[in-house]
Amino acid sequence: MKNLKNRLLAFGALLFIISCKTYTIPVESFREQMINETSENMKKVKVNNPFFYSNIKYTSNNIKRIIVIDKDGKRTYLDNSPSIEMRVTHVNGKKYHLYFDTVILENDTLKGGRSRFAQVLDRQIPMDSIAKIEVQDGGKKFEYKN
Repeated sequence: MKNLKNRLLAFGALLFIISCKTYTIPVESFREQMINETSENMKKVKVNNPFFYSNIKYTSNNIKRIIVIDKDGKRTYLDNSPSIEMRVTHVNGKKYHLYFDTVILENDTLKGGRSRFAQVLDRQIPMDSIAKIEVQDGGKKFEYKN
């Protein structure tokens, strides 16, 4: 069972990597963009659940646009949405995935959600342990609802 789970995760990660346009955010730029995004500033949002006929509720940061670097090294903007995914690489090479709109910065620690369906799957990553930050629109059909 564990081997099957690992294979499915690896396959999902492979699809994730090859199917979407990936941007990087230099760690210092990320820190500057997120400096005011704390738990006190988060807003309650509702998104559609693409698997069922219901909505998912959670708290989101207030970032509207993300300053990113494309594959050619050019600075560009990416509109924040519930489908933006973030991959954080530690200095030791270990990678973590989060949904960008759940990410905040508190006490020099990045905090964010790994799942839309299980709100308890939050991750905390010290900023000084981050080597690389990548973001992309995962193509999932999540959309904000009123």
